[in-house]
Amino acid sequence: MSVPVLQNRVARHVFLARHGLATRPSGPGKGTDLKSVIDDLGFVQLDSVNTFARAHDLILWSRRQQYRPRALQHLLHRDRQVFEHWTHDAAVIPMESFAHWRLRFARDAVRMEERWKEWRRGDFTAKIDAVLRQIADHGCCTSGDVGTDESRGSGGWWDWHPSKTALEYLWRSGQVSVVRREGFTKVYDLTERVIPAEHLNRRHHPEDTIEWCCAGALDRLGFATSGELAAFWDHITAAEAKVWCTAAMTAGRIIEVDVEGVGGKLRRSIAWPKLLDEAVTQPIPRLRILSPFDPALRDRKRAERLFGFHYRIEIFVPEAKRKYGYYVFPVIEGDRMVGRIDMKRENGVLAVRAFWPEKGVRMGTGRMAALEAELERAALFGGCEGVSYPQGWAN
Repeated sequence: MSVPVLQNRVARHVFLARHGLATRPSGPGKGTDLKSVIDDLGFVQLDSVNTFARAHDLILWSRRQQYRPRALQHLLHRDRQVFEHWTHDAAVIPMESFAHWRLRFARDAVRMEERWKEWRRGDFTAKIDAVLRQIADHGCCTSGDVGTDESRGSGGWWDWHPSKTALEYLWRSGQVSVVRREGFTKVYDLTERVIPAEHLNRRHHPEDTIEWCCAGALDRLGFATSGELAAFWDHITAAEAKVWCTAAMTAGRIIEVDVEGVGGKLRRSIAWPKLLDEAVTQPIPRLRILSPFDPALRDRKRAERLFGFHYRIEIFVPEAKRKYGYYVFPVIEGDRMVGRIDMKRENGVLAVRAFWPEKGVRMGTGRMAALEAELERAALFGGCEGVSYPQGWAN
C-alpha cells in the first residue's frame, strides 16, 4: 500500500492552523479566551529579551491583538490557570498539565543531583533542606533572598551560589513553584501553596504521561517524526517516543505520510488517520510580525523544510559578523514567510532599522502598506508613541 503524500501547501496550512496562525487574530485576549490559546499551543515559551515586547507576549499578541501582558499575569498569579516550569526552556503551561509534569520533576531531580556532585562540594541535602525550610517558615522568596552570606558567580547555574542552585533544584524537582514574577524575577513558594489541590493531588503512571506527551504533540503538530514528538515538550526520551509510535502504528491508531518540503523532498512522518479527510483551513492573507521564539518557528529545521525560511538568532554573534541584527523578527503573510525586520523601542518610539524581504518576495504597494499597518499595531502594543523609519529601511 502506497504512503499518502501531504503536499507542501497543504502541510503548511495544516501546520499553521494548529499553531493559531490561520485565522484573524481577534478575540479579547484575556481570561478564558487567552487560556484557550495557551491550551491549543500546549505551552508558551518565556524569554527575558525585551527589545520592544517580550517573546511570550508577542507570541500571544500575534494570535490575539487585543492581548496585553497583564492578562497573562492574571492567569498565572491570580486565577492559577497556568503554571511555570520547563519544556525545552522556561514556559507557561496549562494547569491541567501539572500532574503530567511529575515525570519531568523526577527526571530533572536526578539530573541536577548528578550535576551537583560534579560541580559542587559539600552537603547537597543540607543545602536543599535549608532553603526549603526558609520558604516554609518565612514565605515566598526570590533567588536574591537565599544564601545572602555566600559568594556569587556571574556564569551559568554551575557558577551560582549554592543556595541559588538549591532553589533552582527545588523548582525543577517540583517542590517549589513560581507564585508570581516581580519584573522578570521569579518569586517562589511551596508548591502546595501555589498549585490548586485538584491538580496538586492528581497522579499519572509514567506510561500514561508518555501517551499524553506523544498524542498531545501530534495533535498540535499535525504530522511529525518520533523525534519531533519527543522534542515538542522535551519531556520524554526519543526512545520512548519511538516505542509509542511503533505501538500506535501496530494498533492502527496512526498512519505514515510523506510530507513534501518546500523543495519537493519528501519526509516520512506519522499522523492521525483523520488528517487525510480533514477540511484544511487556508490561512487568511494577513501579514503578521512574529516572535523569534514563535511555536511555528521554534524548530528551525522544520521551518526551513516547510517554508524555506532559514532563521538564526544573532544575539550571541559579534555585531560585525551579524547578517541581519541582534534580535530580528520574522514576518509571515498567509502561508508564506515574506521577510524579517530589525526594530526596537528607542526614545519612546518603535525604531525600524531595516527590513529584508525573502528571496522572490516583491514588496509592492499593498504589501508595504500591510507591513506598515502591522508596525503601527506593534508600536501600540509595545507602548510606543509611533514608528520611525530610516531612509532606505526596506532593503
